[in-house]
Amino acid sequence: MDVNSSFRISPTQLFIFFLVLFYSEKSNVAADGSPGIDGEALCSGDMSSFLPLPYGKLPNMVCKRLWNTFVLRYSQTEGNVVTIVLSTVYTTGWAGIGFSKDGMMLNSSCMAGWVNVEGHARIKQYYVEGFTPSAVKPDKGELPLTHVPPYVALNGARIYLAFQLKYPVRLKRQPILLAYASAYPQHHHLSLHDDKTTITFDFSSDSAPSPSGTFYRVDDMRKTHGALSVLGWGLFLPYGAIVARYLRHRDPLWYYIHLVIEFLGFILGVAAAVVGLSLSHMLQVDIVGHKTIGIFVLVLSILQVLAFFARPSRDSKNRKYWNWYHSWTGRTAIFLAAVNIILGIHIADAGPGWKISYGFLLGLTLIACIFLETMSRLRGSDDSKFPPSFQMNGS
Repeated sequence: MDVNSSFRISPTQLFIFFLVLFYSEKSNVAADGSPGIDGEALCSGDMSSFLPLPYGKLPNMVCKRLWNTFVLRYSQTEGNVVTIVLSTVYTTGWAGIGFSKDGMMLNSSCMAGWVNVEGHARIKQYYVEGFTPSAVKPDKGELPLTHVPPYVALNGARIYLAFQLKYPVRLKRQPILLAYASAYPQHHHLSLHDDKTTITFDFSSDSAPSPSGTFYRVDDMRKTHGALSVLGWGLFLPYGAIVARYLRHRDPLWYYIHLVIEFLGFILGVAAAVVGLSLSHMLQVDIVGHKTIGIFVLVLSILQVLAFFARPSRDSKNRKYWNWYHSWTGRTAIFLAAVNIILGIHIADAGPGWKISYGFLLGLTLIACIFLETMSRLRGSDDSKFPPSFQMNGS
């Protein structure tokens, strides 16, 4: 008997296996509150049995699935009164929604709600003055709450936060923050969030209930902008410069390696700038320092590319001036880019992962430069043997 034949699987068995695997995976996703949940089912529930008016019966209600298990219901009248009901899966701790002018947590005003261990529901407005729990001030904020009291209710496995705002003009695209924590607030001071996200939501949408929603993931764009910046300005461009300075004894190999690495860094840097400008336009904010430095670094990098095409020949009397220009323009661009990356990480309130990762990369780059420079000087190298960084003497 053929041993392999005993393990042969028919196409029908294979189809049944993948069918069972698909439905079991779908069932698991729906159970833990990830995207497998039916958004229409979440939006179709009747809230009048556990929420008072006007929250229980929203006129012209729009329902949008946002992030994780967060669902936003809202209505906006012609008088610019916005009634909001936010719900999410809840076990312990708190859940909240914040309104920000620039998409940042700092200086945002938030509504947070919870049901404490005694079963008492609480909802308060908070103002974020800093990044520590003590800097999130209860009973403060800039949200234009109406005379209708905010309300929080627990229905089944979901908590509902309801409040009403009155704006002088119609609320349209608005950066909002979503966050939750498993630890209860202490003396009305919020515990540190377990997770958070930022989106730009379009409250002017009057479409029918939809499980997807009309919003823009600010966090995704912010992470993309940061990753492109770190890769382009923090990795490729500095190490391309290191190749040009310390591998010149591998002529002409160093030149082509330097050229390829710098070109990749330039492309990533331009992409980072495009995403950053798009993010600034989306949030309709202008972070002057970070944006100005970024544009200046981009201009310097473009000048470096243009200088490559205007490079004099080796025996030209202008070559030394070109070398000087190319060297110091590159050094300035890389230094300012490093400063701007650190500034961006601080402005975005990035987590420790970003700080540790870029700190490690920056430290490794500095150590490599110090080590290679020391070794070159110990070997008796001088500026005639090791021309300045970024010099491109290739043929």
